[in-house]
Order: sequence, then C-alpha cells, then structure tokens
Amino acid sequence: MITKKIVSNMRVYMRIVMLFGWVFLLNTNACGSSPVPWQMTFQPAASPLMEGITSMHNLLLVVISLIAIIVAVLLVYVIIKFRAKKNPIPRKTTHHVLLEIVWTIIPVCVLVVIGIPSLKLMFALDQPQDAALTIKAIGHQWYWSYEYPDSDPAKSFSFDSYMIEDKDLKPGQLRLLEVDNRIVVPINTTVRVLVTSNDVLHSFAVPSLGIKKDGVPGRLNETWFKISKIGVYYGQCSELCGTKHGFMPIAIEVVSQEDYSKWIKGKTLKIPKTSKSA
Repeated sequence: MITKKIVSNMRVYMRIVMLFGWVFLLNTNACGSSPVPWQMTFQPAASPLMEGITSMHNLLLVVISLIAIIVAVLLVYVIIKFRAKKNPIPRKTTHHVLLEIVWTIIPVCVLVVIGIPSLKLMFALDQPQDAALTIKAIGHQWYWSYEYPDSDPAKSFSFDSYMIEDKDLKPGQLRLLEVDNRIVVPINTTVRVLVTSNDVLHSFAVPSLGIKKDGVPGRLNETWFKISKIGVYYGQCSELCGTKHGFMPIAIEVVSQEDYSKWIKGKTLKIPKTSKSA
C-alpha cells in the first residue's frame, strides 16, 4: 500500500513540475527583448548563445526537480517504513551491494547527461567566430564608448554612449536603459565584441544575447553574438564600478543590411571625427 501511495504521489509531483515548466516557457516567450516589471524568467533568446543557455537551464531544471522529488519521496518512505512503532528493534543492515552499485551508477549517469551539453555550451561561448563585423566596447566611469575599426582608417569611427536622463525620456523609452547613441548592427551577421576598460572593472552584459564579458583595464576580452530578428536589445554594466554603476546601460539596435549601410555611410561622412557622435 505504501509503495502504491508513493508511486501515486510521484505522479502528482511530476504533473506539478510539468505545470511549472509550461508556465515558465509561456512566461519566457511572452517577454520582449527588454526586462518587464515583475519578470522572473529569462528574456527570450535572441542569439545562438542564449538559445544554448536557455536549453541548458531547462535541462537542469528538469534534472534537479526530479532529484528533489525522488529524495523527498525516499525520505518520506524511510520515515514511515522504519519508524520506531513499526520497528521496535532497529535493523542492523550496514551494507547492500546492489544498492551501493545503483546509487553510484545513477549519479554518474546524471553527471554525464549534464556534463556533455555543458561542455559543448562552454566551448561555443569561448570559441572565436569568423565575424563579419568587429566592435570594440570600452567601459568608462560611467558610460560606454564604441569603436568600429576598419582596414581603411578613413572608414573607422567611434562614439560615446550615455544613458538618457529621466527628464529627457520620450514616451515609450525605457528608464535606465535608453542611450543617446546605440550600437547598430546588421541582421543575421556574426559580430565580434572586444571588451576593455579605460579605468576600473566593467562588464558588458546583454541578457537576451547570452553575453557577459568583463572589461579589464589593459586587457582585451572577446565575445560574440548573432541576431536574426530586427529590434533593440538592452543590457547594463554588470560589474560594480562605482557610484553610478547602475547608470551605464547598453542598447544594441539590429537593422536590415540596407539600413546598416546607410548608418555606416552617415557615420563615415562626418569629418572631422569626434569621440562622441552628434
């Protein structure tokens, strides 16, 4: 009877886990490329990296939920079956070969299931890509500056990106996330981002793209992304860098190839070039 009750309870727990999983997925898909009030889930994946991170998270969610349920059920089973009233004389079993083998093999299998996709994801995150576009992001106290290098120095340019103050926000713009100059990249293009800092530690992080790379003074760190949907994707500095740490957002605008060419042409026609675009 107890075994049947345990099996029945496990089925109920599994249904609850599946229900929460569906709620999680629906909530994730409902979010945009920017955070929303009371959001508890990831932003929708907008790059291959974030798709991999989300898949890995969902796999781990299932694994840890199953482990938690199984352990809880076993604890309840042991408490009921081996309670003092039912076993006035304690059992003296100290070893069980089959049980030892089972609870050694199962964790190994779990680690293999987790480890293989985890290693693949780690290599994908760190593996340099053949990028069609390179952008250098430089952290300052407290704003970002960006450089678009080119083999032809006449076509290279840079600009600063400051957060728009509350008093200057226009209707529909996001507080603490809007900037005066966005990063602009073309759709379906692999972009390499070189991250560094001009003063203290900063961190270039955009949740929907699955990227978070520290900017270290005197050092270049590399990350990459590829976006297949036109829109604006927001991030922030994720390293405590001083009193205005929370006021140096990142905004990446993805446009069509034609619009990107026009934007580039407008930037390169500005002579003389300045550190901050008008």
